[in-house]
Amino acid sequence: MNLLMQLSSDLADVSSVALRSMVQVRSGERGVGAGAIWHPAGLIVTNAHVVEERSPTRGPWRRTGTLAARILATDTQHDLAALRVDAAELPAVQLGDARRLQPGEMVLALGFPWGVTGGATSGVVIGVGAGLPEAGGEREWLAASLHLRPGHSGGPMVDAQGRLVGINTMMSGPDVGVAIPVHVAVAFLKQAMGA
Repeated sequence: MNLLMQLSSDLADVSSVALRSMVQVRSGERGVGAGAIWHPAGLIVTNAHVVEERSPTRGPWRRTGTLAARILATDTQHDLAALRVDAAELPAVQLGDARRLQPGEMVLALGFPWGVTGGATSGVVIGVGAGLPEAGGEREWLAASLHLRPGHSGGPMVDAQGRLVGINTMMSGPDVGVAIPVHVAVAFLKQAMGA
């Protein structure tokens, strides 16, 4: 097998595993976003802008059925939200460390782009930290050369091992996808819920 075919196969495997830890967040006709299963007992992390007046959650994406989600905490400044669904033994995502990523490393952004179930896009890391010119502002970001579409918001950005390194948030320029680094989400949960 040549190198390109091996890379393609490996990325598909990473995507398949990571998708098990993703849910779809939607409310009627208002649109679709995504979330990452943080804890097997039904704790989900997504973007605050995804849950504005949206609470029903479908997932994990391979399962059928819809569960009502309760919003536990939101942080509009960092665009993060924590949800709880009445479920147990969910496949929680493995956490990575965005601060260890180097420019040029591969990442995958997962979500429901334009409503497509389990859509994935790949790219390379541009940078991680505060004050990235690609992201604007002084907040900490993870910027990657990939295209996020409506429906990717709130979904997981994972490294080459399938570990969560960020929560997809927005586009910043034509080919720069921006995520909230996982350590920022950890701090949000600790402050908001003691998780």
